[in-house]
Amino acid sequence: MPSIPNRRQALQWLGASAAGIALPLPAAFAQAFPNKPVRVLVGAAPGGPADFMGRAFSDAASPALGQPFVVDNKPGATGTIAAGMAAKAPADGHTLLIGAPGAIVVAPHLIAKLDYDADKDFTPITMLGAGAFVLVVHPSVPANNLAELIAHAKAKPGALNYGSGGNGSSGQLCSESFATRAGVDLTHVPYKGDGPAVNDLLAGQIQLMFTAPNVAMPHIRSGRLKAIAVTSHERMGALPEVPSVHEALPDFEYLGWIVLFAPAATPAPVVDALAAFWAQARNQPAIKSKLEGLGMYPPARYASREAVVGMLRAEKTRTAQLVKKLGITPA
Repeated sequence: MPSIPNRRQALQWLGASAAGIALPLPAAFAQAFPNKPVRVLVGAAPGGPADFMGRAFSDAASPALGQPFVVDNKPGATGTIAAGMAAKAPADGHTLLIGAPGAIVVAPHLIAKLDYDADKDFTPITMLGAGAFVLVVHPSVPANNLAELIAHAKAKPGALNYGSGGNGSSGQLCSESFATRAGVDLTHVPYKGDGPAVNDLLAGQIQLMFTAPNVAMPHIRSGRLKAIAVTSHERMGALPEVPSVHEALPDFEYLGWIVLFAPAATPAPVVDALAAFWAQARNQPAIKSKLEGLGMYPPARYASREAVVGMLRAEKTRTAQLVKKLGITPA
């Protein structure tokens, strides 16, 4: 068995193994990474998309990488509690963050005194998953496709009310991004969560909403809501009959993404090894099936770490523009 004289080479062996190349693990591997349990911080309560992705990653990583990967839920404040903890953790790869838009690209515009810098304190490792929103409307809206909805909205500026989970929520930012791209004027009605908003949509108190597929699908199937479009480039496997916004408005996309982060100074070999591991793991049949079942399998164009870095840069720019348009100031 060959020897691995230093930490960097040991990490290179880990990356090759995670990528599916059959290599014998050297004795030095046990002293490399990981050499103790890995804490995976999730800024959400158990049961949501971020928690699901954190557990999918951790359950796959624990046996493959030889140490427990332990999910630690720290819900509250749109994920900023977990992000603050991750930013202060030792940058050795043994503390990771399951990051979503709220903590990484939205909170810096909403919260005046964050205890972390989203641009400087984290390094992205890989996209664990990403899901589209579904645009649904009340049956009373005289539109059965996106072109008809846009025409109706243009004919009655400001008359269509949309609901969201609150000011600065992904639902609001997605809706405003769509309105800007489509050239329409919509009126925002904020709620304390998607649940109350959907209830008012079902009652006809508001006319449309961008929401998660698992929230919308029961009402689409029952005929109580009309599905107009999904916000990914591609159609959604769970709703193949529903067009994507991209088909009518080229280049439009809005995804609820989940990205794995590490503290910024984490050694590059650790980051590369973890990225290589997930690239292999996400294509295992059991994991792929789970991700696709939730509509969270990451788009192929974001398979590389470089593509994720570019996506985050674009998301930060778009969010800043939307926040400026909406006149939101940090509180």
